[in-house]
Amino acid sequence: MRYLPLTPDDRAAMLERIGVPDIDALFADVPASARLTGPIEGLPHHASEMMVGRHLRALAARNLSAADAPFFLGAGAYRHHIPASVDHIIQRGEFLTAYTPYQPEIAQGTLQVLFEFQTQVARLFGTDIANASMYDGSTACWEAIAMAGRITRRNHAVLSSGLHPHYVSVASTMAKYTGDVLATALPSLEAAADDDRVIAAISDETACAVVQYPDILGRIPDLARIADAAHAKGALLVVVVTEPVALGMLESPAALGADIVVGEGQSLGVGLQFGGPFLGLFAAREKYVRQMPGRLCGETVDADGKRGFVLTLSTREQHIRREKATSNICTNSGLCALAFSVHMTLLGGVGLERLARINHARAVQAAERLTQIAGVSLVNDAFFNEFTLRLGQDARAVALRLANRGVLGGVTMGRLFPGVTALEGGLIVAVTETVSMEDIETLAAALEGELA
Repeated sequence: MRYLPLTPDDRAAMLERIGVPDIDALFADVPASARLTGPIEGLPHHASEMMVGRHLRALAARNLSAADAPFFLGAGAYRHHIPASVDHIIQRGEFLTAYTPYQPEIAQGTLQVLFEFQTQVARLFGTDIANASMYDGSTACWEAIAMAGRITRRNHAVLSSGLHPHYVSVASTMAKYTGDVLATALPSLEAAADDDRVIAAISDETACAVVQYPDILGRIPDLARIADAAHAKGALLVVVVTEPVALGMLESPAALGADIVVGEGQSLGVGLQFGGPFLGLFAAREKYVRQMPGRLCGETVDADGKRGFVLTLSTREQHIRREKATSNICTNSGLCALAFSVHMTLLGGVGLERLARINHARAVQAAERLTQIAGVSLVNDAFFNEFTLRLGQDARAVALRLANRGVLGGVTMGRLFPGVTALEGGLIVAVTETVSMEDIETLAAALEGELA
Protein backbone atom coordinates (compact mmCIF):
# COMPACT_ATOMS: atom_id res chain seq x y z
CA MET A 1 0.00 0.00 0.00
CA ARG A 2 1.18 3.53 -0.70
CA TYR A 3 -0.27 5.01 2.47
CA LEU A 4 0.40 3.33 5.81
CA PRO A 5 -0.84 5.60 8.60
CA LEU A 6 0.76 3.74 11.51
CA THR A 7 4.37 4.19 12.55
CA PRO A 8 6.39 1.41 14.19
CA ASP A 9 5.92 3.22 17.52
CA ASP A 10 2.14 3.24 17.00
CA ARG A 11 2.14 -0.50 16.39
CA ALA A 12 4.36 -1.18 19.39
CA ALA A 13 2.03 0.87 21.64
CA MET A 14 -1.05 -1.02 20.45
CA LEU A 15 0.59 -4.41 20.86
CA GLU A 16 1.67 -3.50 24.37
CA ARG A 17 -1.86 -2.32 25.25
CA ILE A 18 -3.52 -5.59 24.17
CA GLY A 19 -0.77 -7.69 25.72
CA VAL A 20 0.81 -9.53 22.82
CA PRO A 21 4.48 -9.56 21.86
CA ASP A 22 4.13 -9.10 18.09
CA ILE A 23 1.67 -9.05 15.20
CA ASP A 24 2.15 -12.77 14.52
CA ALA A 25 0.58 -13.53 17.90
CA LEU A 26 -2.71 -12.12 16.60
CA PHE A 27 -2.88 -15.04 14.18
CA ALA A 28 -2.13 -17.79 16.70
CA ASP A 29 -5.56 -19.39 16.15
CA VAL A 30 -4.91 -19.80 12.41
CA PRO A 31 -3.22 -23.18 11.79
CA ALA A 32 0.32 -22.86 10.51
CA SER A 33 -0.61 -24.97 7.49
CA ALA A 34 -3.13 -22.30 6.44
CA ARG A 35 -0.70 -19.38 6.57
CA LEU A 36 1.30 -18.10 3.63
CA THR A 37 5.05 -18.17 4.13
CA GLY A 38 5.84 -16.21 0.98
CA PRO A 39 4.33 -14.86 -2.23
CA ILE A 40 1.47 -16.85 -3.83
CA GLU A 41 3.00 -19.46 -6.09
CA GLY A 42 2.32 -18.95 -9.77
CA LEU A 43 1.73 -15.19 -9.63
CA PRO A 44 4.41 -12.81 -10.91
CA HIS A 45 5.85 -10.39 -8.39
CA HIS A 46 4.98 -7.42 -10.59
CA ALA A 47 3.42 -6.93 -14.00
CA SER A 48 1.47 -4.42 -16.03
CA GLU A 49 -2.30 -4.17 -15.69
CA MET A 50 -2.73 -5.78 -19.10
CA MET A 51 -0.50 -8.73 -18.23
CA VAL A 52 -2.16 -9.24 -14.86
CA GLY A 53 -5.54 -9.35 -16.60
CA ARG A 54 -4.27 -11.91 -19.10
CA HIS A 55 -2.80 -14.08 -16.35
CA LEU A 56 -5.99 -14.03 -14.30
CA ARG A 57 -8.10 -14.91 -17.34
CA ALA A 58 -5.85 -17.91 -17.97
CA LEU A 59 -6.32 -19.04 -14.37
CA ALA A 60 -10.09 -18.60 -14.63
CA ALA A 61 -10.17 -20.67 -17.82
CA ARG A 62 -8.99 -23.67 -15.80
CA ASN A 63 -12.29 -23.70 -13.87
CA LEU A 64 -14.99 -26.20 -14.77
CA SER A 65 -18.15 -24.23 -14.11
CA ALA A 66 -21.58 -25.55 -13.25
CA ALA A 67 -22.98 -24.46 -16.59
CA ASP A 68 -20.28 -26.19 -18.63
CA ALA A 69 -20.60 -29.77 -17.36
CA PRO A 70 -23.11 -32.33 -16.10
CA PHE A 71 -23.50 -31.00 -12.58
CA PHE A 72 -24.53 -33.09 -9.56
CA LEU A 73 -22.98 -31.13 -6.68
CA GLY A 74 -25.14 -30.18 -3.71
CA ALA A 75 -24.60 -30.73 0.01
CA GLY A 76 -25.88 -27.30 1.01
CA ALA A 77 -25.44 -25.27 -2.21
CA TYR A 78 -27.66 -26.09 -5.19
CA ARG A 79 -27.84 -25.18 -8.84
CA HIS A 80 -31.35 -24.18 -9.88
CA HIS A 81 -32.58 -22.27 -12.90
CA ILE A 82 -32.95 -18.59 -12.04
CA PRO A 83 -35.31 -16.68 -14.37
CA ALA A 84 -33.63 -13.77 -16.16
CA SER A 85 -36.24 -11.43 -14.68
CA VAL A 86 -34.76 -11.97 -11.19
CA ASP A 87 -31.43 -10.46 -12.20
CA HIS A 88 -33.16 -7.67 -14.11
CA ILE A 89 -35.23 -6.60 -11.11
CA ILE A 90 -32.52 -6.76 -8.46
CA GLN A 91 -30.20 -4.62 -10.62
CA ARG A 92 -32.60 -1.70 -10.61
CA GLY A 93 -30.83 1.24 -9.03
CA GLU A 94 -33.20 1.63 -6.09
CA PHE A 95 -32.49 -1.97 -5.04
CA LEU A 96 -28.87 -2.44 -6.03
CA THR A 97 -27.58 0.52 -4.03
CA ALA A 98 -29.91 0.25 -1.02
CA TYR A 99 -28.35 -0.46 2.36
CA THR A 100 -30.13 -0.37 5.72
CA PRO A 101 -33.54 1.37 5.90
CA TYR A 102 -32.83 3.49 8.96
CA GLN A 103 -35.16 6.24 7.75
CA PRO A 104 -38.50 4.60 6.92
CA GLU A 105 -39.88 7.70 5.25
CA ILE A 106 -37.35 7.34 2.42
CA ALA A 107 -37.02 3.54 2.41
CA GLN A 108 -40.59 2.30 1.97
CA GLY A 109 -39.69 0.18 -1.05
CA THR A 110 -36.88 -1.65 0.75
CA LEU A 111 -38.99 -2.14 3.86
CA GLN A 112 -41.92 -3.50 1.87
CA VAL A 113 -39.66 -5.98 0.08
CA LEU A 114 -38.30 -7.22 3.41
CA PHE A 115 -41.81 -7.42 4.86
CA GLU A 116 -42.93 -9.57 1.96
CA PHE A 117 -39.74 -11.65 2.18
CA GLN A 118 -40.52 -12.35 5.84
CA THR A 119 -44.06 -13.39 4.91
CA GLN A 120 -42.77 -15.80 2.26
CA VAL A 121 -40.23 -17.40 4.64
CA ALA A 122 -42.80 -17.73 7.42
CA ARG A 123 -45.28 -19.41 5.06
CA LEU A 124 -42.58 -21.68 3.66
CA PHE A 125 -41.43 -22.80 7.12
CA GLY A 126 -44.95 -22.80 8.62
CA THR A 127 -43.96 -20.42 11.42
CA ASP A 128 -45.64 -17.32 12.85
CA ILE A 129 -42.76 -14.96 12.18
CA ALA A 130 -39.52 -14.66 10.22
CA ASN A 131 -36.82 -12.02 10.38
CA ALA A 132 -35.41 -9.88 7.55
CA SER A 133 -32.71 -12.49 6.76
CA MET A 134 -29.27 -13.25 8.15
CA TYR A 135 -25.71 -13.73 6.93
CA ASP A 136 -25.99 -17.37 5.83
CA GLY A 137 -27.43 -20.71 6.87
CA SER A 138 -24.55 -21.79 9.10
CA THR A 139 -24.52 -18.64 11.25
CA ALA A 140 -28.33 -18.75 11.40
CA CYS A 141 -28.00 -22.26 12.81
CA TRP A 142 -25.73 -21.06 15.61
CA GLU A 143 -28.02 -18.11 16.33
CA ALA A 144 -30.92 -20.56 16.75
CA ILE A 145 -28.91 -22.55 19.31
CA ALA A 146 -28.05 -19.36 21.19
CA MET A 147 -31.69 -18.23 21.06
CA ALA A 148 -32.88 -21.56 22.44
CA GLY A 149 -30.40 -21.16 25.29
CA ARG A 150 -31.81 -17.72 26.16
CA ILE A 151 -35.37 -19.05 26.12
CA THR A 152 -34.76 -22.21 28.17
CA ARG A 153 -31.89 -20.85 30.28
CA ARG A 154 -29.91 -23.98 29.43
CA ASN A 155 -26.64 -24.37 27.57
CA HIS A 156 -26.70 -27.92 26.19
CA ALA A 157 -27.69 -28.68 22.59
CA VAL A 158 -28.06 -32.04 20.84
CA LEU A 159 -27.01 -31.91 17.19
CA SER A 160 -28.13 -34.58 14.77
CA SER A 161 -25.32 -36.43 13.02
CA GLY A 162 -27.14 -35.52 9.79
CA LEU A 163 -26.47 -31.81 10.31
CA HIS A 164 -24.11 -30.38 7.68
CA PRO A 165 -20.55 -30.56 9.09
CA HIS A 166 -19.86 -26.94 8.15
CA TYR A 167 -22.85 -25.88 10.26
CA VAL A 168 -21.53 -28.03 13.10
CA SER A 169 -18.12 -26.41 12.73
CA VAL A 170 -19.53 -22.87 12.94
CA ALA A 171 -21.63 -23.77 15.99
CA SER A 172 -18.64 -25.44 17.66
CA THR A 173 -16.46 -22.39 17.06
CA MET A 174 -19.02 -20.08 18.67
CA ALA A 175 -19.77 -22.47 21.53
CA LYS A 176 -16.08 -22.49 22.42
CA TYR A 177 -16.44 -18.87 23.54
CA THR A 178 -19.94 -18.98 25.06
CA GLY A 179 -19.57 -22.10 27.18
CA ASP A 180 -22.37 -23.96 25.40
CA VAL A 181 -22.05 -27.75 25.26
CA LEU A 182 -22.85 -29.40 21.92
CA ALA A 183 -23.54 -33.14 21.73
CA THR A 184 -22.42 -34.09 18.22
CA ALA A 185 -21.85 -37.35 16.36
CA LEU A 186 -20.61 -38.55 12.99
CA PRO A 187 -23.20 -39.87 10.52
CA SER A 188 -23.19 -43.40 9.20
CA LEU A 189 -23.99 -44.68 5.71
CA GLU A 190 -27.35 -46.08 6.73
CA ALA A 191 -30.86 -45.60 5.36
CA ALA A 192 -32.33 -44.29 8.62
CA ALA A 193 -31.51 -40.91 10.10
CA ASP A 194 -30.26 -40.86 13.69
CA ASP A 195 -33.63 -39.94 15.25
CA ASP A 196 -33.18 -42.53 18.02
CA ARG A 197 -29.78 -41.16 19.02
CA VAL A 198 -31.07 -37.57 19.14
CA ILE A 199 -34.08 -38.54 21.26
CA ALA A 200 -31.96 -40.62 23.64
CA ALA A 201 -29.56 -37.69 24.13
CA ILE A 202 -32.26 -35.16 25.09
CA SER A 203 -32.30 -34.56 28.85
CA ASP A 204 -33.59 -32.09 31.42
CA GLU A 205 -30.45 -30.00 30.68
CA THR A 206 -31.05 -29.79 26.94
CA ALA A 207 -31.87 -26.39 25.45
CA CYS A 208 -32.60 -27.69 21.96
CA ALA A 209 -32.25 -30.50 19.49
CA VAL A 210 -30.96 -29.43 16.08
CA VAL A 211 -32.03 -31.52 13.08
CA GLN A 212 -31.45 -30.95 9.36
CA TYR A 213 -34.43 -31.61 7.05
CA PRO A 214 -33.55 -33.28 4.63
CA ASP A 215 -30.23 -34.14 6.25
CA ILE A 216 -26.71 -34.15 4.81
CA LEU A 217 -27.22 -37.59 3.24
CA GLY A 218 -30.61 -36.56 1.84
CA ARG A 219 -32.60 -38.57 4.41
CA ILE A 220 -35.91 -37.32 5.86
CA PRO A 221 -35.91 -37.41 9.69
CA ASP A 222 -39.11 -37.84 11.72
CA LEU A 223 -39.45 -34.29 13.04
CA ALA A 224 -42.73 -34.86 14.86
CA ARG A 225 -41.25 -37.67 16.94
CA ILE A 226 -38.17 -35.63 17.85
CA ALA A 227 -40.32 -32.57 18.65
CA ASP A 228 -42.45 -34.58 21.07
CA ALA A 229 -39.35 -35.90 22.82
CA ALA A 230 -37.80 -32.43 23.08
CA HIS A 231 -40.94 -30.75 24.37
CA ALA A 232 -41.41 -33.48 26.98
CA LYS A 233 -38.07 -32.39 28.47
CA GLY A 234 -38.74 -28.65 28.16
CA ALA A 235 -36.36 -28.31 25.20
CA LEU A 236 -36.96 -26.75 21.79
CA LEU A 237 -36.66 -28.26 18.33
CA VAL A 238 -34.49 -26.33 15.88
CA VAL A 239 -34.85 -27.44 12.26
CA VAL A 240 -32.26 -26.57 9.60
CA VAL A 241 -33.31 -26.49 5.93
CA THR A 242 -30.45 -26.16 3.44
CA GLU A 243 -32.68 -26.85 0.38
CA PRO A 244 -35.87 -24.75 0.69
CA VAL A 245 -37.23 -26.08 -2.62
CA ALA A 246 -37.84 -29.36 -0.74
CA LEU A 247 -40.64 -27.65 1.19
CA GLY A 248 -42.64 -27.54 -2.03
CA MET A 249 -43.28 -31.24 -1.32
CA LEU A 250 -42.37 -31.92 2.32
CA GLU A 251 -44.58 -30.80 5.19
CA SER A 252 -43.39 -27.57 6.80
CA PRO A 253 -41.13 -27.97 9.86
CA ALA A 254 -43.36 -25.90 12.17
CA ALA A 255 -46.36 -28.10 11.32
CA LEU A 256 -44.30 -31.03 12.61
CA GLY A 257 -43.43 -29.32 15.89
CA ALA A 258 -40.38 -27.16 15.18
CA ASP A 259 -40.00 -24.11 17.43
CA ILE A 260 -37.23 -22.37 15.45
CA VAL A 261 -36.57 -22.98 11.75
CA VAL A 262 -33.45 -21.73 10.02
CA GLY A 263 -31.77 -22.43 6.75
CA GLU A 264 -29.98 -21.38 3.61
CA GLY A 265 -31.98 -19.45 1.01
CA GLN A 266 -29.43 -19.75 -1.81
CA SER A 267 -31.55 -22.21 -3.81
CA LEU A 268 -34.08 -19.54 -4.74
CA GLY A 269 -32.88 -16.55 -6.73
CA VAL A 270 -29.23 -16.75 -5.68
CA GLY A 271 -26.59 -18.45 -7.82
CA LEU A 272 -23.75 -20.61 -6.55
CA GLN A 273 -21.38 -17.62 -6.86
CA PHE A 274 -18.25 -19.54 -5.90
CA GLY A 275 -19.70 -20.12 -2.43
CA GLY A 276 -21.24 -16.77 -1.57
CA PRO A 277 -22.65 -14.39 -0.67
CA PHE A 278 -25.59 -16.53 0.37
CA LEU A 279 -28.67 -15.89 2.46
CA GLY A 280 -29.61 -16.95 5.98
CA LEU A 281 -33.27 -17.69 6.74
CA PHE A 282 -34.57 -17.46 10.31
CA ALA A 283 -38.11 -18.05 11.59
CA ALA A 284 -39.77 -18.95 14.87
CA ARG A 285 -42.96 -19.08 16.89
CA GLU A 286 -44.31 -15.62 17.74
CA LYS A 287 -43.97 -16.07 21.49
CA TYR A 288 -40.19 -16.13 21.05
CA VAL A 289 -40.00 -12.96 18.96
CA ARG A 290 -38.11 -10.89 21.53
CA GLN A 291 -35.31 -13.44 21.63
CA MET A 292 -34.97 -13.58 17.85
CA PRO A 293 -31.77 -12.10 16.36
CA GLY A 294 -31.72 -9.66 13.48
CA ARG A 295 -34.43 -7.30 12.38
CA LEU A 296 -38.17 -7.57 11.88
CA CYS A 297 -40.05 -5.31 9.47
CA GLY A 298 -43.65 -4.56 10.34
CA GLU A 299 -46.71 -2.94 8.79
CA THR A 300 -48.27 0.22 10.22
CA VAL A 301 -50.17 3.33 9.11
CA ASP A 302 -48.79 6.84 8.74
CA ALA A 303 -50.24 10.11 10.04
CA ASP A 304 -52.66 10.14 7.12
CA GLY A 305 -53.84 6.60 7.74
CA LYS A 306 -51.99 5.18 4.75
CA ARG A 307 -50.27 1.79 4.84
CA GLY A 308 -46.56 1.97 5.67
CA PHE A 309 -43.63 -0.17 6.80
CA VAL A 310 -41.10 0.23 9.62
CA LEU A 311 -38.41 -1.67 11.45
CA THR A 312 -40.53 -3.12 14.25
CA LEU A 313 -37.79 -5.03 16.04
CA SER A 314 -34.03 -4.45 15.91
CA THR A 315 -32.11 -6.58 18.38
CA ARG A 316 -28.52 -6.31 17.16
CA GLU A 317 -25.85 -4.31 18.91
CA GLN A 318 -25.91 -1.70 16.14
CA HIS A 319 -29.39 -0.64 17.26
CA ILE A 320 -29.47 -1.20 21.02
CA ARG A 321 -27.10 -1.46 23.98
CA ARG A 322 -24.45 -4.07 23.31
CA GLU A 323 -25.22 -6.08 26.45
CA LYS A 324 -28.90 -6.29 25.43
CA ALA A 325 -28.25 -7.44 21.86
CA THR A 326 -29.27 -10.93 20.80
CA SER A 327 -26.43 -11.11 18.29
CA ASN A 328 -23.64 -9.15 16.65
CA ILE A 329 -23.33 -11.29 13.50
CA CYS A 330 -26.92 -11.01 12.25
CA THR A 331 -26.02 -9.18 9.05
CA ASN A 332 -28.94 -8.82 6.65
CA SER A 333 -28.12 -10.03 3.13
CA GLY A 334 -30.52 -7.53 1.61
CA LEU A 335 -29.87 -7.99 -2.11
CA CYS A 336 -29.89 -11.78 -1.79
CA ALA A 337 -33.14 -11.57 0.19
CA LEU A 338 -34.61 -9.52 -2.64
CA ALA A 339 -33.51 -12.13 -5.21
CA PHE A 340 -35.09 -14.87 -3.07
CA SER A 341 -38.32 -12.92 -2.78
CA VAL A 342 -38.51 -12.11 -6.51
CA HIS A 343 -37.93 -15.77 -7.45
CA MET A 344 -40.54 -16.93 -4.91
CA THR A 345 -43.04 -14.39 -6.25
CA LEU A 346 -42.49 -15.53 -9.82
CA LEU A 347 -43.02 -19.15 -8.80
CA GLY A 348 -45.94 -18.72 -6.44
CA GLY A 349 -47.17 -21.61 -4.33
CA VAL A 350 -48.24 -23.71 -7.31
CA GLY A 351 -44.96 -23.07 -9.13
CA LEU A 352 -42.86 -24.01 -6.09
CA GLU A 353 -44.72 -27.30 -5.72
CA ARG A 354 -44.30 -28.03 -9.42
CA LEU A 355 -40.58 -27.22 -9.24
CA ALA A 356 -40.20 -29.51 -6.23
CA ARG A 357 -41.95 -32.38 -7.99
CA ILE A 358 -39.71 -32.00 -11.04
CA ASN A 359 -36.64 -32.10 -8.78
CA HIS A 360 -37.83 -35.20 -6.97
CA ALA A 361 -38.81 -37.05 -10.14
CA ARG A 362 -35.48 -36.29 -11.79
CA ALA A 363 -33.61 -37.47 -8.68
CA VAL A 364 -35.56 -40.74 -8.64
CA GLN A 365 -34.63 -41.31 -12.29
CA ALA A 366 -30.97 -40.67 -11.51
CA ALA A 367 -30.96 -42.99 -8.49
CA GLU A 368 -32.57 -45.79 -10.48
CA ARG A 369 -30.04 -45.45 -13.29
CA LEU A 370 -26.94 -45.12 -11.13
CA THR A 371 -27.77 -48.10 -8.93
CA GLN A 372 -27.79 -50.31 -12.03
CA ILE A 373 -24.00 -49.93 -12.05
CA ALA A 374 -22.08 -52.83 -10.54
CA GLY A 375 -20.61 -51.92 -7.16
CA VAL A 376 -22.97 -48.95 -6.61
CA SER A 377 -25.74 -49.07 -3.99
CA LEU A 378 -28.20 -46.51 -2.62
CA VAL A 379 -27.91 -45.55 1.04
CA ASN A 380 -31.30 -43.89 1.42
CA ASP A 381 -34.37 -44.90 -0.56
CA ALA A 382 -36.39 -41.92 0.74
CA PHE A 383 -35.13 -38.51 -0.38
CA PHE A 384 -36.07 -35.26 -2.10
CA ASN A 385 -33.54 -34.26 -4.76
CA GLU A 386 -30.39 -35.50 -3.09
CA PHE A 387 -29.28 -39.00 -2.19
CA THR A 388 -26.11 -40.82 -1.15
CA LEU A 389 -24.44 -43.67 -2.99
CA ARG A 390 -21.99 -46.26 -1.69
CA LEU A 391 -19.22 -46.81 -4.22
CA GLY A 392 -17.28 -49.56 -2.48
CA GLN A 393 -14.06 -47.53 -2.68
CA ASP A 394 -12.77 -44.07 -1.81
CA ALA A 395 -15.26 -41.76 -3.52
CA ARG A 396 -12.81 -38.84 -3.54
CA ALA A 397 -10.57 -40.53 -6.09
CA VAL A 398 -13.59 -41.48 -8.19
CA ALA A 399 -15.01 -37.94 -8.09
CA LEU A 400 -11.66 -36.51 -9.17
CA ARG A 401 -11.47 -38.87 -12.13
CA LEU A 402 -15.04 -37.96 -13.08
CA ALA A 403 -14.12 -34.27 -12.97
CA ASN A 404 -11.17 -34.98 -15.26
CA ARG A 405 -13.73 -36.48 -17.66
CA GLY A 406 -15.74 -33.25 -17.47
CA VAL A 407 -18.44 -34.57 -15.12
CA LEU A 408 -19.04 -33.05 -11.67
CA GLY A 409 -20.50 -36.18 -10.16
CA GLY A 410 -21.26 -35.21 -6.56
CA VAL A 411 -19.83 -34.22 -3.18
CA THR A 412 -17.87 -36.94 -1.41
CA MET A 413 -18.39 -37.79 2.22
CA GLY A 414 -14.62 -38.00 2.53
CA ARG A 415 -14.35 -34.34 1.63
CA LEU A 416 -16.98 -33.34 4.21
CA PHE A 417 -15.62 -35.68 6.90
CA PRO A 418 -11.88 -36.03 6.20
CA GLY A 419 -10.15 -38.89 7.98
CA VAL A 420 -13.33 -40.87 8.70
CA THR A 421 -12.64 -44.17 6.95
CA ALA A 422 -16.19 -45.50 7.33
CA LEU A 423 -17.56 -42.62 5.25
CA GLU A 424 -15.00 -42.55 2.44
CA GLY A 425 -17.16 -44.62 0.09
CA GLY A 426 -20.09 -42.19 0.21
CA LEU A 427 -20.97 -39.91 -2.71
CA ILE A 428 -23.77 -37.34 -2.26
CA VAL A 429 -25.55 -36.75 -5.58
CA ALA A 430 -27.87 -33.74 -6.05
CA VAL A 431 -30.28 -33.68 -9.00
CA THR A 432 -32.23 -30.50 -9.72
CA GLU A 433 -34.37 -29.38 -12.63
CA THR A 434 -31.19 -28.21 -14.40
CA VAL A 435 -30.10 -31.85 -14.85
CA SER A 436 -31.23 -33.51 -18.06
CA MET A 437 -31.64 -37.21 -18.79
CA GLU A 438 -28.61 -36.85 -21.05
CA ASP A 439 -26.62 -35.54 -18.06
CA ILE A 440 -27.71 -38.54 -15.98
CA GLU A 441 -26.67 -40.94 -18.71
CA THR A 442 -23.32 -39.15 -19.08
CA LEU A 443 -22.67 -39.52 -15.35
CA ALA A 444 -23.71 -43.17 -15.42
CA ALA A 445 -21.44 -43.97 -18.35
CA ALA A 446 -18.49 -42.15 -16.77
CA LEU A 447 -19.07 -43.84 -13.41
CA GLU A 448 -19.29 -47.26 -15.04
CA GLY A 449 -15.99 -46.57 -16.76
CA GLU A 450 -14.28 -45.52 -13.53
CA LEU A 451 -15.57 -48.44 -11.48
CA ALA A 452 -14.99 -51.13 -14.11
